[in-house]
Parts: sequence; structure tokens; C-alpha cells
Amino acid sequence: MAKAALQKNKSEQENILEVNNIEVVYNDIVQVLRGVSLSVKKGSIVALLGTNGAGKTTALRAISGLLKPENGIIKEGYVRFRGQDITNKLGTEVVRNGAVMVPEGRRVFKHLTVSENIRVGSITRRDGHARINKDYELMYRHFPRLSNIINRMAGYSSGGEQQMIAIARALMAAPEMLMLDEPSLGLAPLLVKEIFDNILEINKVTGTTILVVEQNARIALEIADYAYIMESGRIVLEGAADELKDNPDVKEFYLGVTQGGGRKSFKNIKSYKRRKRWM
Repeated sequence: MAKAALQKNKSEQENILEVNNIEVVYNDIVQVLRGVSLSVKKGSIVALLGTNGAGKTTALRAISGLLKPENGIIKEGYVRFRGQDITNKLGTEVVRNGAVMVPEGRRVFKHLTVSENIRVGSITRRDGHARINKDYELMYRHFPRLSNIINRMAGYSSGGEQQMIAIARALMAAPEMLMLDEPSLGLAPLLVKEIFDNILEINKVTGTTILVVEQNARIALEIADYAYIMESGRIVLEGAADELKDNPDVKEFYLGVTQGGGRKSFKNIKSYKRRKRWM
């Protein structure tokens, strides 16, 4: 019993995020997530994969406290970050606890300069101008492309540059965990590679834990340590990224068709695993 308790405590220390069997409902009617459980180890990169409508963005909103503005709520289960219960907490509280989300679509402040956009991210910090300025300079080392357009209005930047601005702005909040919602969306392949290289470097240099939601499974699995695959509001497969990358079922799923035609469901394959539950 003592050994089991020790292992449980060790697991809780390793996992910066624990999502346990959550069910999310919008407008008290529409159920989007059905018993989703996942965990993220401190300092790791975890990918949450799936097609459109699988529930990936809703899962991020549930973690980051952005359900209420969309009339959503976690009806069952819980979310813990750094050991603290953040279930249905407001987004501002979640940010103060150290978890920051970069939403889909970038959403930069178009009428502010690149520099002003990045500095806005530090508004919640109370650790002094010297450290904030140091981190501000670090952003241009992470994203050297931005150093050439510091005074440009963000709205006149390219899609890839705007994505970099959004990530840099989030990093200026000095998060312990950074959440990225579809960072590759609408970008050219070369820019996608550059941004994911940037994400990997940020993780290695700063030790920031990263949870990334992506439809581009190949690029996400290249940088991730662990991955979860969602379908119809459930986790249907999980494992080390290297294993999933070579999994024939994963390859077939993301090609979109089977030999007999039609879309394949993970519910019908042998390697399907039931979601984990942390009780």
C-alpha cells in the first residue's frame, strides 16, 4: 500500500496537467467531450491529434478556462494543473496559474506593432522590468524573422509571422505550460516546418511544457514525446510519438480512406485502447 501511494505521489509530481474523465456540454444540451482523460508530464511536448470536429479545441478550452464565453461547462470529471483544481476556472485565473493558450487563427492585435503585440503578453507579470525585457529580447532569438519587422503593424504581417507573434506574445507571460491550437493552420509547408522547429527549440531551451493540438499528424509527431488521438469527443488511441508515427492504423486513418473505401474509425481496429482513467 505504501509503495502504491509513493508511486501515485511521484506520478502527480511528474504530471503538470491531469485531465480526468471530463464531459463538456454546451448550452446545457450539446455534449462534445465524453469521458476525456489525458496527462502531460512536466517539460514534455504532447500532441492532441484528430480530424475536424473531434473535440480537440474544446479540450483545450476546457483546460484553459475558455468554455464559459462559449456557454460551455465541464459537467463531470476534473482538470488539475500543477496539483491545483482548475475545473471551470476562468481563463484569467488559469493564465495566472501558469497555463497559456494560443488560439486557432492567431488573433494578433492588428493595429499594434509587432513589438507592442509581444509586450502585451507580459501584462500579468509582476517579476520586474529587467526580467521582462530579457524575455522580450529572447523572443527575437526564438523567432529571428520577427526582428526585421519590429515596428510593422501586425495586421500587415504574413500568416506565418502572425503565428510567431501570437506564440511570442503567449511566451511573454512566462507560462509553465504553453497550449497551441492548430499552429499550422493555413500556412505554407516551409513556414509550418519553421514554426514547429521554433516550438521544439522553445521546449528545449526554456523547458516550457507544450500541449499542441494539430490536424497535421506527421509534423506534430516529429516533435512530440507523447500523443493522444481523438475521435467523436473521445480519446481513442494514445502512446509514445515514435510508436504512433509508424503505426499503420494511424497512417491509414490520416490518409482518410481504406482499401475498401470509406473513412476508417479507430473503434474498429485491433490496436484501439480504452481511455485511461485517473480515479
